Amino acid sequence: MRHFGVLIPSTNTTVEIEYSRLLPPSLQAHYGRLGKGGKTPFSPSLDADVAYQSKMLGDAKVETLALAQTSASLFDDDYCAKCTKMMTDGAGVPSVTSAQAIGQAVQHLGAKRIALATPYSPDAIGRAKRYYETKYGLEVVAMEGFDANDSYAIGLMGPENARDAFRRIDTPEVEVLVVPGGNFPTMPSIAAWEQEFGKPVITTNQAALWAMLRIMKIDEKIPGIGRLLG
Repeated sequence: MRHFGVLIPSTNTTVEIEYSRLLPPSLQAHYGRLGKGGKTPFSPSLDADVAYQSKMLGDAKVETLALAQTSASLFDDDYCAKCTKMMTDGAGVPSVTSAQAIGQAVQHLGAKRIALATPYSPDAIGRAKRYYETKYGLEVVAMEGFDANDSYAIGLMGPENARDAFRRIDTPEVEVLVVPGGNFPTMPSIAAWEQEFGKPVITTNQAALWAMLRIMKIDEKIPGIGRLLG
């Protein structure tokens, strides 16, 4: 069995469910919960918690570590670099943020033009557009946010929110549909969305898993959660 670690905000109720139900028995996730430095769903996690929980997961001998909080990377141009350094210093293993994982996944698929459907507020989704265009050279050709301002409400949202948004924003020029938001339940719906829209779908938790498997040099395919992992 291979082991990896995931850092999640203390309010996240989705990551553990998606990974525990959809991963094969050969993969085991271990989790650390993080307090936030603010009251919005998009506030970054406390640095002290990132450092401490990374150390604890390192004690569990995980092979890699990911932060499943995409929005945290959108409000500070240096956050991904700072956060991955804290995680790697604490756990002693390679690490990645979910924001990085999404950008890397789109590039891996050989795509450039994306559409974003997310629970984020207008300000946060605008920052997501800037992040992926400046950090990864992507082109955000369409986007829609659900203006969520409560982390718990995001966890209770149904996948139909994303599907309905796809129907409104998808065009022939969109190469990949992207759903940022680690607390937004999406992974069980990816395969159906890809069949309906005829193009890849990338979500926060799926991309973070994909990035960690690459770090661990695991080529195992995981059916049912999208082309990225299938």
